[in-house]
Amino acid sequence: MRRSTMLLPVLCGVLCVLSGAGSQAHAATPRAGWVVAEVYGHNHPYAATASNELDVKMATMSLSAYNFYRGTDHIFFRDMLARPASAYATAQTGYTWVGGDTHLGNFDASRDSSGKAVFKVSDFDEGYLGQYVWDLRRLAASMVLAGRENGLSDASIRTAINTLVGSYAGKMSEFKGASAELNFQLTVSNTTGAVDDTIVAANGKTRSSLLSKYTQLSGSARVFQNLSNLVPVTATTYSGIVGAMGTYVDTIAPSKRYAASYYTVKDIHQKLGSGVGSLGKLRYFVLVQGPSTATTDDVILEMKQASTSVVAIAGNGQLPAWAYDNHEGGRVAKTAKAQLINADVLLGYTAVAGKPYSMREKSPYQEDFDYTQLGTAGKLDTAANYIGQALASAHAISDQDYDATIVTYSIDKQVTDAITSVSGLKTEIANFAFDYAAQTQLDWQAFVTAYNNGTPLY
Repeated sequence: MRRSTMLLPVLCGVLCVLSGAGSQAHAATPRAGWVVAEVYGHNHPYAATASNELDVKMATMSLSAYNFYRGTDHIFFRDMLARPASAYATAQTGYTWVGGDTHLGNFDASRDSSGKAVFKVSDFDEGYLGQYVWDLRRLAASMVLAGRENGLSDASIRTAINTLVGSYAGKMSEFKGASAELNFQLTVSNTTGAVDDTIVAANGKTRSSLLSKYTQLSGSARVFQNLSNLVPVTATTYSGIVGAMGTYVDTIAPSKRYAASYYTVKDIHQKLGSGVGSLGKLRYFVLVQGPSTATTDDVILEMKQASTSVVAIAGNGQLPAWAYDNHEGGRVAKTAKAQLINADVLLGYTAVAGKPYSMREKSPYQEDFDYTQLGTAGKLDTAANYIGQALASAHAISDQDYDATIVTYSIDKQVTDAITSVSGLKTEIANFAFDYAAQTQLDWQAFVTAYNNGTPLY
């Protein structure tokens, strides 16, 4: 059975090899067996607390190569140890604050803390310092997989990847030697197409709609509904989270901290079924009082289990632990603060039962970017232009502009200087994307075979 926690002897052998070296595992075992072992090794630590979630994850990953890709960022970064370095990277560009799990599904639109609806990067779980090209490579490969899934030709996808890279390089060059990145945001005034539609949708949302979706009034009190993807927690978990709230509040800068009553806990439920790569990690919704005692302005905090960044596989030690208080939840929260203009003031972190968690508001004004909208060459190409700009913004503002003790120089300058040929970088990234998409297709097929055979995958 797939839910079994017994490890087959052959997988044990593979994992033993993996514990000794990263890229060397490729030579020590056939790729198919290595992939299955990687999936098992990455997910097994969560088996005791989230077996049902892992069942969903494996089933979801079996549906398509793109879903598999979304759930295996750890494989991508093990491969980065073996793949040739970019011709357009330097030692200095290796200190870019990257998102790590950068793909088409990890962008969204939401209101920033000033109330403006913007399009931006949206996932910070794997945030770490590394080569900027890793984000471009992972994003471009996702465009191949998602584009093919949407029925687009490889020629159209290659054109869009060229647009992505050109847009990214152009923005970084524009930011070089100036401070334009500190004020640049993608809004309804400077976007079109699917990106603009996503911003409009986010801006049209309301707090009352979010509260109606997940909560209800019980007498005069607001509490969570019991839903298939939102379930009650044990008394032990409830008291543990309540007890961790003080630590969480202390991680918020005093200048952005509300009155203590704002964080008063009203209810807690466990959230199930979110994302692909995140399935298996514990996630909770915490309903707090918010700015007043009225039930109409209650706030939902999202609390998510954090772990070591997969980027550290390829860039171990690039981001020193002191930079994020030696706390993986702190690393996630700090990445979001670094990569966003007017970031959520409720970003923070804490620990419960020895497990690290990041915390942020479950924004009422958030709309995921739906890659399935990109069903024509023109739609994909238009979106690629803005996605490249969004990625450039995240990289550029998270250098010395954010914290000069972590990154001591201008990344936009270093990246621009490293890109000695934009056309050359376009070709390099596009060729990588198609090559890696082909490898992902083979890896997915190996995974599906193991899944259908009942091989333990966590």
